[in-house]
Amino acid sequence: MKYVNFGNTGLQVSRLCLGCMSFGDPQSGTHEWTLDEERARPIFQAALEAGINFFDTANSYSAGTSEQILGKMIREYAQRDEVVIATKVYWPMRRDPNGRGLSRKAIMAEVDASLRRLGMDYIDLYQMHRWDNTTPIEETLEALHDVVKAGKVRYLGASSMFAWQFSKALYVARLNGWTRFVSMQNHLNLLYREEEREMLGLCNDQGIAVMPWSPLARGKLTRPWQSTPATVRDRTDAFSRKIYSASEEQDRKVVDALGAVAAARGLPHARVALAWLLHKRGVTTPIIGASKLQHLQDAVAALDVQLSQDEIAALQAPYVPHEIAGFG
Repeated sequence: MKYVNFGNTGLQVSRLCLGCMSFGDPQSGTHEWTLDEERARPIFQAALEAGINFFDTANSYSAGTSEQILGKMIREYAQRDEVVIATKVYWPMRRDPNGRGLSRKAIMAEVDASLRRLGMDYIDLYQMHRWDNTTPIEETLEALHDVVKAGKVRYLGASSMFAWQFSKALYVARLNGWTRFVSMQNHLNLLYREEEREMLGLCNDQGIAVMPWSPLARGKLTRPWQSTPATVRDRTDAFSRKIYSASEEQDRKVVDALGAVAAARGLPHARVALAWLLHKRGVTTPIIGASKLQHLQDAVAALDVQLSQDEIAALQAPYVPHEIAGFG
């Protein structure tokens, strides 16, 4: 496994981050395709054996059960200080008006709830899961600064927002002497490259770690184009339909180009698609999801795939501008 500095920090993270949205009680939340503890265990163990030290979850994943499963497995198989744990706050956790968002009340309640579910004394990376239009950014940033100074959080990160919003947050934090964001978790893959316009440039300029989510486009970049759902997740993942259904005609051409490069190299689609992302300047550690051991093995193998400039050009050529997707 390769390790890199996490943006402009001294924190060392594996070149791949294991996303834990696929871990959770299938009866909780909205993801019926998640893996319960027993089925998640071999994937987590394999990730550790491969050298992955970075694990990303969120309070809202499977109604908190993702955090519970991850925390239990870390206690069983790893030393806490040897792994880097990331979680997030924003989406609803209760039905009352203050059960969501990035108000001071919500952040103070949810960071403690995440720590209880994880069974930990601190979180390495605590992230805004989205921009909160109902709360002044100053309130959010000061509350996040306070949980860092309280020793509950080591670093702060953000996820999926406009570049002007992230730039404003960085500026306001600096203006007030508050803890600065060190990472951006954004939507970036061969099918969705709108982040190249503004966000990647901002992150490169400011030394911000980039950790793309959905690097394989919810499985669409792992196989030839299919017009019918191939898995339970394909059939039930409403968020996937929301962010990809409007661009299927264009996306099919990208998948076809991916298939041509993969066939010429004798490699799986997923390995080539992830290798393309790893080649991008500024991408620190893609967040890989794995519901089967093969998914993890392909991701690790992608670290050794070197694409030529001609191959990269062929993969990128069919892309056309897309509507903004993944912010809400």
